[in-house]
Amino acid sequence: MSRIGAVSLLVRDYDEAIAFYVGKLGFDLSEDTDMGGGKRWVRITPKGGETPVLLARATTAEQTSRIGSQAGDRVWLFLETDDLVRDHAAWLAAGVHFRETPRHEPYGKVVVFEDLYGNAWDLIEPVGRSGSA
Repeated sequence: MSRIGAVSLLVRDYDEAIAFYVGKLGFDLSEDTDMGGGKRWVRITPKGGETPVLLARATTAEQTSRIGSQAGDRVWLFLETDDLVRDHAAWLAAGVHFRETPRHEPYGKVVVFEDLYGNAWDLIEPVGRSGSA
C-alpha cells in the first residue's frame, strides 16, 4: 500500500499559519510538537480529511523566497468540500481572499482562494458530493 502521508507547506511563522488554517479555514490542529531550537512539528488537517499539511517554517533565504509561490502562482492544493456555498460564505466573512467567484465545471463547483501567503488553492465541491453540484 502507498499513500501520501503529508504535504509540506512553507510558512513564515507557525503561529500565524495556525491562526489562518485553524482559525479561518476551520482545519484541525493535528499535532504541534516542539522539536527544540525553534523548530516545531506542526500538522493541520482539513475537517474530516485524512492527509495532513505539515507547516514547515522557512529557515533559509531560498525557502523564504518560496513562501506564497510554491507552485509558481498556479493552484497548489485542491481542497474538496461537501458544500462550497457554505464554505465560501463562511470564509468570505472570515476575510479569506478569493481570486474569483464560484463557477461550475464538468467536475463540480470550484473557486480559487489564497492562503495567508498568497498560495492558490482550489475549493471544489465535486459532482455528486452533494445535491447542489
